[in-house]
Amino acid sequence: MEDLLNTKFPYADNILDGKTALVCGASKGIGRATALMLARSGAQVIICARSANELEKLSKEMHGDNHIVLPLDLEDISLLESKINNLVRQQPIHILVNNSGGPPGGPLLSNTIKEFEAPFKRHLHAAHTITRILTPVMEREGYGRIVNIISTSVREPIDNIGLSNTLRGAMGSWAKSLSRELKPCITINNILPGFTDTDRLGSLAGSISSRTGESMEEVQDKWMNSVPIQRLIHPLETAAAVTWLCLPSSGAIRGTSLAVDGGRMRSI
Repeated sequence: MEDLLNTKFPYADNILDGKTALVCGASKGIGRATALMLARSGAQVIICARSANELEKLSKEMHGDNHIVLPLDLEDISLLESKINNLVRQQPIHILVNNSGGPPGGPLLSNTIKEFEAPFKRHLHAAHTITRILTPVMEREGYGRIVNIISTSVREPIDNIGLSNTLRGAMGSWAKSLSRELKPCITINNILPGFTDTDRLGSLAGSISSRTGESMEEVQDKWMNSVPIQRLIHPLETAAAVTWLCLPSSGAIRGTSLAVDGGRMRSI
C-alpha cells in the first residue's frame, strides 16, 4: 500500500508546488499519511502534534526537505493561537487539515460535562481558532483549502462512542456553516473515515473486547463482515482523498462530507 506514495496520481508530481499545508495530528494514523501524501504532491508541510520525537521521525520520511516540525498541544488554545499567529507572520498557509484523536468510548450518559471539555477543545475549539487566523491569509493568497478529518458517525451514530458522535456532529455542522460564509477562493470539506488501520481503531477494539468478553479478533471480524470491501482501510487511502480535496481543481467541492469507509454506511 505504501506504493500509493509513488503512484502517478493525476495530482501527484508537484501539483501543490508553492502551497504550504498545516497538518494537525500528524504524528500517526491518517494525519501522518496525509502529511506524507501532501509532501509527495509538492506542498511544504507544517506537521503538528504533541510528540516532537514522532514528528522528527516523520519529517525524515517526507518528500522534500523544506518541511517544518511544530510540537503543539491542541488543547492549549492560548498557546495554539500564539504559535499559529507566529507562523503566518513568517509565511502564508494555504491548506489546513484539522485532525486529532477521538475521545474514549463508552455510553454517552456515562460522561460528565467535564469530560466534554478536552475533546471539544482539541477538535472544535482548536479548528475554529486556527481557521479564524488562517482564512484572512488564504483570502489574500487567493487560495484556501480546509479539510476536517471527522467520522462516519456524522451521518450514522456509532454505538458506544456517544461523546465522539456528539463531537463529530458538531464539527460537521460547524464546517457546513462555514461553507456558506467563507470567501469563494476558500473551500471547507470533511472526510469521514471508516474502519481504518490506526492505533485509534485498535484501542476501540480493545475497549469493546474488555466490555463484551469477545476477543479482539471477533470484534474485528464483525467489523469486516459489515464492510463490503471486507478489509481495513489503509491510512494512505484516506490521505489520497484529503489530498484530492486540496487540489486547485477541487475548488467547486465545498461543504461536503466525503466517506472513505469501504461502503460500510448504508445511507445515501
